[in-house]
This record gives sequence, C-alpha cells and structure tokens, in this order.
Amino acid sequence: MAGHTVNPLFLLLFLGCLLFAAAVAQPLTVTVGLIIDGGSPVGKIANTTIPMALDDFYAAFPGSPARVRLLHRDSRGDVVAAASAALELMETRGVRAILGPQSSVESAFVADLATRAEVPVVSFSATSPSVSPGDGRFFARAALSDAPQTGAIAALARHFGWRRVVPIYQDDDYGAAFVPFLVDALTAEGSEVPYRCALPAGASTDAVAAAMYRMESLQTRAFVVHTRPDLAERVLAAAEAAGMMGEGFAWVITDGLTGLLGSINAPQGVIGLAPYVPTTPRLRDVRRRWVRRFMSEHPGADSEHAEMGSYAVWAYDAAWAIASAAEHLTAGDLSPPGGLVEGKGGPTDIAGLGKSRSGKKFLEAITKTTFEGLGGRFELVDGELAVHAFRVLNIMDKGKERSIGFWTKNGGLTRHLGGGGANASSNGELAPVIWPGESTVVPRGWVLPTSARRLRVAVPGSVNPGYRPIVHLDVDAATNRTTAGGFVVEVFEAAVRLLPYALPVEYVKAESMPYDKLVQMVGNGFGKWDEEAVGDALTFDAAVADMTITAARSSHVDFTLPFMASGIAMVAPLQDHRGKRTWVFLKPLRYDLWIASAAFFFFTGFAVWFVEHRDNDDFRGPPWHQLGTLLYFGFSTLVFAHREDLRNNLSRFAAVVWFFFVLILQSSYTASLTSMLTVPQLEPSIADYAAMWRGAERVGIMNNSFMRDAMTRSGFPPARLVPYKAAQSFHEALLNGTIGAVVDETPYLRIFLKSYCDRFAMTGGQLNKTGGFGFAFPKGSPYVADLSRAILALTESEEMNLIERKWFGESDNGCAATQAGGPFTSDSLSFGSFWGLFLITGATSLLCCAVHLATFVASNRQHILPIASHPSWKGMIRRLAKLYDGRDLSAHTFRAKGGGGASPSVLHDAAGSPISLSNHTYVSNWSLQTSSPMAGGEIELAATAAGGEADEEATTAARDPDVSGENGRGQ
Repeated sequence: MAGHTVNPLFLLLFLGCLLFAAAVAQPLTVTVGLIIDGGSPVGKIANTTIPMALDDFYAAFPGSPARVRLLHRDSRGDVVAAASAALELMETRGVRAILGPQSSVESAFVADLATRAEVPVVSFSATSPSVSPGDGRFFARAALSDAPQTGAIAALARHFGWRRVVPIYQDDDYGAAFVPFLVDALTAEGSEVPYRCALPAGASTDAVAAAMYRMESLQTRAFVVHTRPDLAERVLAAAEAAGMMGEGFAWVITDGLTGLLGSINAPQGVIGLAPYVPTTPRLRDVRRRWVRRFMSEHPGADSEHAEMGSYAVWAYDAAWAIASAAEHLTAGDLSPPGGLVEGKGGPTDIAGLGKSRSGKKFLEAITKTTFEGLGGRFELVDGELAVHAFRVLNIMDKGKERSIGFWTKNGGLTRHLGGGGANASSNGELAPVIWPGESTVVPRGWVLPTSARRLRVAVPGSVNPGYRPIVHLDVDAATNRTTAGGFVVEVFEAAVRLLPYALPVEYVKAESMPYDKLVQMVGNGFGKWDEEAVGDALTFDAAVADMTITAARSSHVDFTLPFMASGIAMVAPLQDHRGKRTWVFLKPLRYDLWIASAAFFFFTGFAVWFVEHRDNDDFRGPPWHQLGTLLYFGFSTLVFAHREDLRNNLSRFAAVVWFFFVLILQSSYTASLTSMLTVPQLEPSIADYAAMWRGAERVGIMNNSFMRDAMTRSGFPPARLVPYKAAQSFHEALLNGTIGAVVDETPYLRIFLKSYCDRFAMTGGQLNKTGGFGFAFPKGSPYVADLSRAILALTESEEMNLIERKWFGESDNGCAATQAGGPFTSDSLSFGSFWGLFLITGATSLLCCAVHLATFVASNRQHILPIASHPSWKGMIRRLAKLYDGRDLSAHTFRAKGGGGASPSVLHDAAGSPISLSNHTYVSNWSLQTSSPMAGGEIELAATAAGGEADEEATTAARDPDVSGENGRGQ
C-alpha cells in the first residue's frame, strides 16, 4: 500500500490549478440599481421587461465576462424616495449604474446626484425635455424625448387645416416643459395656441369635468393631450361626458399615452403618435414571450390590453445596452466592491459624496454601444436616443389602433414610409381617418361658441355725410337698435353669406377715433368671451370700416384680403388755359408729327425735282436755285400755291397722292387749333405731385387719416398740411384758395369728384400704392382665412360690381373725361394717327423715282457702260451726275417747232446774241437759223431755254464726247 501514497506536492499543484481555473471562469458581477414606481403601468412593464432582456442577452452571449445584477427599489412616484434610494444604492450597495428613475422629475434629481458621484443614470421613461444629458453629464436617455413629436403634431394641424390648437397637459415638469416646444412648432406651421388647459396631476374628477365644460363653450375643437395615464383617463372620460367626443372634434394624444393605450381607455376617433418600431421576427418572438411573462407576473391584468408598447421596447433595449457595456469593465474598475471612494461625509451627506471608480468608463461604454434592438438601430446621439420616425395611429373601438401614416423630420407626413418608388406619390397624404362620432369629415378645428354670443363688429359711428356711401352706422334713439350700411358693410355682409357656416354678428358703434387706435382695441379684445369683461363696450372682435391695410396696423391685427383697391392720389382745381400760350399754334400737332411732316415735305419736293429735272426748265438752273425750287414746291403745296408746271406723269402721280395727304393734314390741324382757341381748355392748376412739392400751396388731407404720417415720412413739409373733416370743406377751401390741392385715397376722391367733377380733377396719377381696404380681426382669428376666400369669390362675381355701382355710381358717370384733364380738352395729333398716309405717299414717291431712274438708265445705257469702267469711283460718280444733269432733248418738252415745221436743230451757244444769257431766268422760245462759213455749210442754231446752260452743255459735249449724249447730237 505504501507504493500508492499520493505526493503532497502534486496534490497542492492540482488544487491550485483548480482554484485558478475556477477564478478565471467566474464572470464579474456588475451591480445595477433599478428605481421605478412599482404600482404604475410603466413600473409594471419595467419589472417584466428588464429582467427578461438580461436573460435574453446572456442566453445569446453565454460567454459574457460580466453579469449584471439588479437591485430593485420602489420610489412609489415620490421624488424624495427616489433620491433616497439612489443615495443608498450608490453609497452602500456600490451600484455601477442606475436604470430609471421612472418620471422626469425623479430623473432630474437623481441625475444631479449621480453626476456628483459619477455614476451613470440610464432612463427608459423620462421623456420630458426638462431633463437632458446637457444638464447632467452622467445622464443618458434611452427613450425618445417629447420635443421631436411636436413637429409631427404641427404637421397634422397644417394637414387638416386646424388654425387653433389647445394643449391639455399635466401641470408639472412632464407637461409644462413640453408646451413651449409645441407652441413653437405650431406657430411655424401657421397655427396658434389661443389658450391652454393645465391640470394638476391630482386633479379631481369634478375639476377635470369643469375644465372640459369650459372648453366646450369656446370655439376651438382641436386638442392635444399630454399627461400621465391616470390623468389622461380622467380627461378623456370627462370630455366624452361633456359631448366633446362627437362629430366636429379632433383629439391627438402624445406617444407617452399611445404606448399605454390599455391603461387610458381612449375613445374611438382619437389620433395618436408612437415611435416607429419596425416589425421583425425577433420582435414578434419577444412580444409573444413578454405577454406570457407579463400575465404570469400580473394575474389581474387585462390580457387584451397587455401590449408591448414603446416603454417596454425602450426598457428592453436599455437593459441590453447596460449588459453590453458592462463587458468593458474589469476587476480593477469594480474595486472596492461596495460604496464610493474619496467620500467626505456620511451615507446621507449629499455634498460629501464620493466618486465611482468605474463611472466614466461605464458611461463611455454605454453611450458608444450600438446594436440592432427591438426598436430598430439603438444609438445614443449626444446621450439621447436617435429619432427615426413616428407612426400616426387612429384609435379604433376597444382601444385597437390602425396605422394611417408616418412622419419624419425631413419627409413630413406620408402614407407609406420609404418615400421612393410607388410610394413617392403618397407623400403628404394620410389614410382615411375615422374621427370622433364615427365621422369621416375632417373637423374644422373650431366652431361658433355654444354660448351663442354674436361677433362684436366695430363700425365707425361718426361719419361725415359726404362719406356715408362708404360706411355709416345709425343708432335708433328710441329702440337703441344699430343699423349699419354703406359699401364696406354691404361687402362684408355679402362675404359672410358666402361662408360655409352661419356667422351671427352684432354691429357696435365705435366712437370717433383714429383708426390706429381702433386697430389696437380690436387686437386687445379677442378671446374674452369667457371672461366677465366680455360685455365691455370697448371690446371688439372685428372692425368693419374703410380701413387701409398698413404694415404698422398689421402688427396688431390680421387683415383679410383687400376687398377694394386703393392708392394715394391728388385732386386739384381745373383752370381754363385758352389763349394763355404764346406757342399755342404748335400744340395741334405733336412734335413727332411736326418732324415727320417736315421730312416728307422735303422728300416729296425732292422726288418731284428728281423726276422733272431733265424734262422741265422750271426745275433747272444753278444748284441754289434748284434747291430753292425743291423746297418751295414741297412746302408751297401746304396751301396749294406752287407755280411750277409739272411735265412728267410720274411726278404728277406722286404730287396727286401728296396733295391728298396735305389736304387731310391741313384739315386736321385747322380743326384741332380751332378747338383749342374757341373751346375751354380745362386743365388742373397743379400738374402732378412734383409740381405740388415745388410749389408753396397748402395741401388738404382727411382728419384722423394716416395721410399726415405718410406725407411727413415722404419729406413733405408738415406746415403745408391742412386737415379737414368733410368733403364740403375741401370744396370750399379749393375754391377760395386756402389750399391748392387735396391728397387722399382714391375711394374718397371718387366720392368727392362724383359731386364736383365739373371744377376739379384727379391729376398726376396715383402718388403711391396702398394695401387697399380690408377687414380687421385679432391675431390668429380663424375668420380671416375664410373671409379672405369669400372676398375672392365675391370679387370674381358680378355681385361686387353691382354693389360698387350702387354706392359709387357708374364708372363712366361723366367725370371720367374731367379726371383725364377736362371734358373739352383737345389732345395733340400724333404721328400714330397718320402713319398710314405717310406710308402711302412715301411709297408712291419712291416708286415714281425708281421708275424714272430705270427709264434713264435704259435710254442712256450706251453712255453709262463706258462711264462704269472709269478707274476712279469719284470720277465715275461725277460723270454720272453730269450725265443726269443734262437735258433730255428727246423729251417732247424740248422739241421746238420752227417755221414750216422744220425738224429740231442742234443747240449752240447764242454768244453773238445781243441779249445777255447769263441770267438763268431768260428763256427764248424761238429757233434762230444762220450760216457759218466755219462749218462749211449751214448750221442750225436754236435758242436754248437757258443760254448759259446751252453754252456749258455744248462746251462739255465738245470736250468730252463720252458724256455728250443727246446734247451733242444733231436731230
């Protein structure tokens, strides 16, 4: 037996190896605290979900080097209890992180303590923007903040046309921090929050019911509920009891309630928002196991309402992230095993808290952890869960939900998520919605108050009789009944009749005051129908008046679209300008017609000279004599006093057409000048605004009008502005010279000119455009958009024209000519009135010249061809001119008949004649025959029509045979 003795050294080595292997295989234990309200719906969900998530994680990763051990603490929804539990867990239990607390108020307090102790706090249910990683460095939110969903709510309001939305929220950090984000989002989309309904968390059923009945008596019918489940259940029940869950109402609940539908019993027709969670096989498997586990742990729960909502998904992924991050910790990070280090006080001393040795590393591992969770890609951006999309749900009967679309920050509302391919056309649309009361009609979001209070409409009471056609209000002293009328009131009533609903109004007399003050009163009087001061006579819900839309006024109220165009113009007295102009004889024709006429007088004279020059001695002679003849003939035709006898048919044809034109022009000139000299020429004494500015005349304006400020801003001297109250005052002041002009808006000037158009006229056009007349409503009033559409429809119909003719008369009432410069003003004739005649006479003259030129070229081609080969173009032009300047002896006008009818003879100079031929006016009509011994025979001499020319032509013909032509040939 001694041979079988065990070696003690070997036994020691074997035991050591076993102990080392056991130490290596043992995972690290990471203690994590869980602070929740165990009795709340979210607390029950967390008690089931978080342990299940840890079990699933370690089943998926059995070789994980760390194990998370949970330490539960129940805060019972109390902030102090939650803070006390957090201190106890960090100081005595040595937790390395805390999951929770459940509410935002608790999380804010605990996050501040954890930041001091450098212990990470990961919340899966604190959604209020009041607590964020920016406020606590060691706080991480593994849930969606409430702020992003406000964009989805605002998009729904714009999509359904809700101009006014009322939030119903819990009056604590959870609800109060949400409302500012909601208001900003709604304002950006064109909606507003007229009032708010803040309810304390512990509000009684009676208090909630009273708030619901109060809101039911007001106009708004679109509500957003953002409370905890227990308060939301009371709100929805009270709303249903008050009849606010019927047709015409719209309700939207936030994602905090949509994820707990089983706890609030939401009525049918409510719209809910929920974070988008993609449906995957893993989610279906977890959801199936979660329901079984939840029902086993909470036997009294309703199985139909045991749904794994967003809170369960966030809690599951948060626990998974904690377990994944715990693998990055080492044994050194987890020492000492309990408590904080470097503490300076006791376990309840907040100021002397120690610090966790693993806190920074654990927080960094948590914030950098990414994986595919139940809710999609889990990723913390700046310590918060990234937002991907929201589902828009329609709550059906028994709390069932139906998806009607999605909302993303970049894509907005869409029926299908993805936006591409076949779904691209559905962007901006949602599936049909079943609204409260099983209605399929989209609620307008507001109605008339059920208290049947009429809309208090301010109408100016003290109106000058001259402007009653525009607006007036009369009060019967016996019955105290108000009756409003005029163009403005009739347009308003016609627009109200076009609204798709009845709008009862009550006209309230507004005492005489500047319209700027009336605008401020309207802006301050809206939204008071539920207050005791609603009967105050100074409270107005709208203003119907001849009120001009200006930028300053629009800062206090909202205006409808203008129902009447307007502008600033000027009226001045008419004066007769007959005989007061030295150059009045030039006025019948405008400058362009004068220039064109002078040019054609010259051109026609040239055309006649061009055709007659070679055939007619009246158009021959020295250059200056020919130029004078050309001008004289052209301008003498104005009075048909020309003396030249035309020999060529072409020139006669051109002259006949020209005489016809001159006759028409002369007659038109005479008629226009006669009218100007004999008929009164009424023109404004001040031509335009610039003349008024340069002058020294005083200018009348309407009292209590914005014209004084407008004129002063433009730089006009205020001392020259004189305010008046009535149109009659304008009339008298203009006649006696107190003022030189009136500057006002065009509608008032039309009323003035309707009575006094025979003496005054609107001149200079509109000085400036204005926004026109519009109806004023308080900011955010829902009536503005509806009445604006009604005004557009009214303007496009004939009814507006009928109303305008009723109060202002026909547009062509005999004053149109006056406003254009007087009823008898004769306008100058312009070139545009005669351009057709100019075209005819010009084309005729050009045609005659062209035909004559062609005839000349054809008859002289044997002389033109040699000239065309001349080496110098200047010489060629000079010889062509000389050729054309000569007489055409073949023309019948130069064929002189001698005794016995002898044939024409060759022309020679009459040098030996005792009569001086140097004067071009001397003309001989008889032929002289003589014999010349130098010629060796008889040479026939004929007296020329102009001796000097014959001598020059004969000399030229003898010197240059190329240009002799007909002048050098014997006939």
